[in-house]
Amino acid sequence: MPELPEVETVRAGLERWIVGRTIAAVDSLHPRAVRRHSPGAADLAERLIATTVVAVHRRGKYLWLSLDADTAGSDCLILHLGMSGQLLVSTPQAPDGPHLRGRIRFRDDGTQLRFVDQRTFGAMQLDALRTDGPSETPSSILHIGRDPLDPYFDDRDWIRRTRARRTTIKRALLDQSLMSGVGNIYADEALWRAKLHGDRPTASLSSTQLTTLLTDLRSVFGEALRAGGTSFDALYVDVNGQSGYFDRSLAVYGRAGEACRRCGKPISRAKWMNRSSYFCPGCQPRPRAVRKV
Repeated sequence: MPELPEVETVRAGLERWIVGRTIAAVDSLHPRAVRRHSPGAADLAERLIATTVVAVHRRGKYLWLSLDADTAGSDCLILHLGMSGQLLVSTPQAPDGPHLRGRIRFRDDGTQLRFVDQRTFGAMQLDALRTDGPSETPSSILHIGRDPLDPYFDDRDWIRRTRARRTTIKRALLDQSLMSGVGNIYADEALWRAKLHGDRPTASLSSTQLTTLLTDLRSVFGEALRAGGTSFDALYVDVNGQSGYFDRSLAVYGRAGEACRRCGKPISRAKWMNRSSYFCPGCQPRPRAVRKV
């Protein structure tokens, strides 16, 4: 699933290409693409026509388009990429491709916004914005925590809540109610930088260690953003269809058996919650006793 750097790369591309443009037509080409909009595809299209995109926002792995017209009956269109969703800005003449699930056309007859999703786990839905502290957020994702690049993310509150949880640090990093946007790749990368094993109980970590982890997480996010995200296959691309290249800079993820760039020991791979964790056994020793959580 795309993580924060990939979704933010898409958000920035959408901001460049579709803000200020008025919607002329919406084509829903697969029922799963609009399954979260309970009134159905026809209602979604009718309420979007004649609305103008005024901004593109993100929280964690969720995107939404803020709309300006009352005719929408809602304030925003949520776009969630799921495991394999892509939002592509394409010319009208570009072929549709086999996995096109939705299309938004604009009154200027220029480029279109196309929603492509091989596995059809992503979705679109209209929603209302609700006040969420100093900002507004779609009501259906109010339970999602802010991400560490959000200017309103509260470091001290995250540290306090994380230390109070009876869990391990990698589970806490992936808990979207505590902090959004972090997935398996960037959790492993940040933990390696902070020299912490993912099975360390959160209660055993000091505020200083968690502050360092946040700093390292922000650093890896920043580097990944500058590289356009991480692409291991053709499922993640930006709005222009280009792959990111941060995979060339990964220190541990996907590098089992290769030498650690810090201490030289072979990177280990372990099964973890139906997926894999990558870590250096030299830099990130396992905790002596892991509590079951």
